[in-house]
Amino acid sequence: CCFPQPFPGSLLLSQVLETERLCYVGHNFGSQVMKCNSLCRYFVGVLDKSSGQMDVYNAEIFNMQPLLSDNVMPDDTKDYQTKSYREKMDLCIEAFGTSKQKRALSSRRMNAVGSDIVSTAVTKAAANVIDAKGVTGLMQDVAQDDVQNISAFLPPCHEDAERPEHVYRFEDILSPAEYEALQGPAAALANITTEEVAKRAEERSLCSFVLEELKFLPTDEKSRDHKARCLWFLDTLIKFSQQKVIKKKHPMGPECPHIISKKLMKNFTSLTYNNGSIQNLISASMKAKITAYVIALALHINSFQTDLTVLQNDLKLSESRILDIAKALRLRVSKAKGVPGLESDQNHKLGTLSLPLPTQKAPEGQRKRKKMS
Repeated sequence: CCFPQPFPGSLLLSQVLETERLCYVGHNFGSQVMKCNSLCRYFVGVLDKSSGQMDVYNAEIFNMQPLLSDNVMPDDTKDYQTKSYREKMDLCIEAFGTSKQKRALSSRRMNAVGSDIVSTAVTKAAANVIDAKGVTGLMQDVAQDDVQNISAFLPPCHEDAERPEHVYRFEDILSPAEYEALQGPAAALANITTEEVAKRAEERSLCSFVLEELKFLPTDEKSRDHKARCLWFLDTLIKFSQQKVIKKKHPMGPECPHIISKKLMKNFTSLTYNNGSIQNLISASMKAKITAYVIALALHINSFQTDLTVLQNDLKLSESRILDIAKALRLRVSKAKGVPGLESDQNHKLGTLSLPLPTQKAPEGQRKRKKMS
């Protein structure tokens, strides 16, 4: 049978015919739909006998099947009424959609099935891991991962060293060529007077750690020059860590040797893409790396025991952060009275590098918090 389409677009329809003996039902969706050529269009012409004119209407072909029940609404139609809007749209696409729409529908259904399978597999795998290791074991694994993440930004550690100075070798912090390049800019620190130190303190042109160490420069010329070079580079690292995005070719000024500027940009910045250009960024991980190298250099300056609180204040870090990095460096942390005049003579934390090295522990932030009473 052929029926005109009174409504625009393709709809899910049921047509009902009735004879003296039986009712017939045809529909354009579901398993009983006719396999018609989708490239053809069908029309119905209605002739007006009085005027002799014919009106033409779009039509659909239905395969009418006898309905052997008193219920004139098939079960499929009842199910259709309870479907969601999305499910009805999917049925429309399945019956009348373009090839592109049908491919998209098939792909979405396959992805939904794949997502369910993956979700079930992940849930099952997670349950198996929890059963095997337990919650405590998993928390320890996470804590160990955090330690390893911090360790990725540490200077090379030689655990088999027989002396503290060989655990973090000076050559891994400053290469011979870089150390040689520091002779010129560090000369001003090597020859600094007590009055100039006081003036620098008022101007705050040097960090607190360097200002305090300048008061105790060795009298031996070679040792004095060595310490001045280390202090100049340490001060440069701390000042460099306070920047966010490096826009200048020489971020530390023209007095900074080219080889040092190149080292800072290469080793202590990460590349980022912003507004169509590549920029050098000092991210949180890069600041952690700078902090680790500052601590390692301070250990070489201070016979492998350094005031972490002074460095914390210079680097503008929280205490927990610098302690996490110090413990990742395998330092033993203890309490000690700080330098008078700094931070109201507060209790300071000392970091000591000694052998044998302690085992790595979870960062403070991963430890279980005490319940508040």
